[in-house]
Amino acid sequence: MRKFVIITDTSCDLSATYRNKHDIRLISVPYFIDGVEYESDLDWERISAKDFYDCLRDGKKMRTNLINAAKYKAAFKAILDEGCDVLSISCSSNISSGVKESYVARDELKTEYPDAKIICVDALRGCHALGILLLTAGELRDQGKTIEEVAEWVEKNKLTANMVGTVETLTYLKNAGRVSASSAFFGGLFNIKPIVIGDAQGRNFALEKVKGRKGSMRRIVEIVKETYLDVPHQKVFVSHGDCLEEAEELKQMLLDALGKDVEINIDYVGPIVGSACGPGMLCAHYFGKEVTVNKE
Repeated sequence: MRKFVIITDTSCDLSATYRNKHDIRLISVPYFIDGVEYESDLDWERISAKDFYDCLRDGKKMRTNLINAAKYKAAFKAILDEGCDVLSISCSSNISSGVKESYVARDELKTEYPDAKIICVDALRGCHALGILLLTAGELRDQGKTIEEVAEWVEKNKLTANMVGTVETLTYLKNAGRVSASSAFFGGLFNIKPIVIGDAQGRNFALEKVKGRKGSMRRIVEIVKETYLDVPHQKVFVSHGDCLEEAEELKQMLLDALGKDVEINIDYVGPIVGSACGPGMLCAHYFGKEVTVNKE
């Protein structure tokens, strides 16, 4: 059985501490700050997390770009040239069009590498919800599962990767086209905080709105407690957009609700997701009941 490499994009938000456990490789999604291009690396080597989020706080213009087929093709080819197959697990197609570019790269490489396997999966998830799928895929591969078996597991279980979170202000979601200008205005005026989930189609969906930051954190914990499942591959992440103290507080609230024996990791929201959600993004990601809610 040929070895295979798991590769993803920087929308997964997994820092090196977690990626390196299972040799999960990255393709960098580019982003721009006031027109200057950066490569998102998740380890903040070119720009620190604080500096990045301070740019957002200072009102600098941010935009992201997709990974094109040529970039996917180069990354896949490097793995194939090692004599390995490729399992590409990408951010939701309803958040980013990058996964469609991976299909193009896969198809173009089929004639050049007829004996190789290139499987591309639309995870329908982003941020650390994508991350926990990747980590579990890595565990399954390390246990001896084939590339087909691992890909099948991700397809069957991707909607059990739950995301529930909130943001400090609706301004960045408005700028990214996630909420209307009027919603952002009234949300800021009345200190309303959205409770955002990843829906069954892989879209970010404001499930409800609550009053105040503390209220939103309490509601996150309530939803997690209602939907959390005690499964063998369980992984819990608290993701934050440069609000570590609140992330620590949310972690403790979750431990109180779920039990002290639950392992909860804290990690930064990377620049791609962070540019759309802004400083103060706070989310819990975990395996739970299959998500059936649709934005419609």
